[in-house]
Amino acid sequence: METRFLETFLAVVQHGSLAEASRRLGVTPAAVAQRIQALEDEIGLPLLARSGRRVKPTEAGVAILEKSRRVLAEVRQLKGLARDDQAFGELRLGAISTVLTGLLPNALRRVFDRTPGVDIFLLPGTSAELYNSVAEEKIDAAILVKPPFPIPKTLNWDLIRSERFVLLAPPDLSETPVDRLLREQPFIRYDRSNWGGRLADTYLQTQRILPREWLELDSLEAISMMVEAGLGVSLMPDWRSPLFDKLRVARLPLPNAPSREIGLLRPRNVPSGRLIQTVLDAIRS
Repeated sequence: METRFLETFLAVVQHGSLAEASRRLGVTPAAVAQRIQALEDEIGLPLLARSGRRVKPTEAGVAILEKSRRVLAEVRQLKGLARDDQAFGELRLGAISTVLTGLLPNALRRVFDRTPGVDIFLLPGTSAELYNSVAEEKIDAAILVKPPFPIPKTLNWDLIRSERFVLLAPPDLSETPVDRLLREQPFIRYDRSNWGGRLADTYLQTQRILPREWLELDSLEAISMMVEAGLGVSLMPDWRSPLFDKLRVARLPLPNAPSREIGLLRPRNVPSGRLIQTVLDAIRS
């Protein structure tokens, strides 16, 4: 049995779609279907079934899910042991959008340049989604916002950076007091379903400010572009990326501003620990 068949099966189950699995794996939908068929032929039972527009595991598929994850984890561990003197193998890494456009690109370039034999699979998502993926061992690690609850002892948290919240405003409003801007200007809210958005909401409540809210978005990139276009102001962490730094916006300091902590979450005994540390070192450098 080829491990790529199991990898493809898990990708289809995770994303609920052969097309999305093919996009994530970088192969054609036909190749995904062929791998699933080969695995089903070897198992002797159908592993996937359509449910409306989604694909779900059959009873037999559910039965082999956890074992399939363990087999792939053990294979990655064997590769790492064979290259005990260096980071090697595959890393399944999750990251929130601002990390994908800010911290990660240059760090990954350094990893690939310095460490041959590394294969990194990136999974984008919200902090809550990525936290669950790490806890359920669907991925090896994730770079996300620190959870608003205690992290269990089975997981390890490495702080990467702390981003203080600022008031983002059009440049022509940079001389206006922030409390006046928050009360008088149209307010573009950082989505409260995100952990960072909850920090912004708590700050407004603490300061007893009721803004003129008209939009609530889950993308800091989109919010920043709205502010640049003069459509309002927003509370957001002072994140940095080549894209964000080019925007014509004012970052105004806030009194008693909260901070969004960005860090790397991983199981304490993950097989790809050496590779995770290599990525973490590259980000911090």
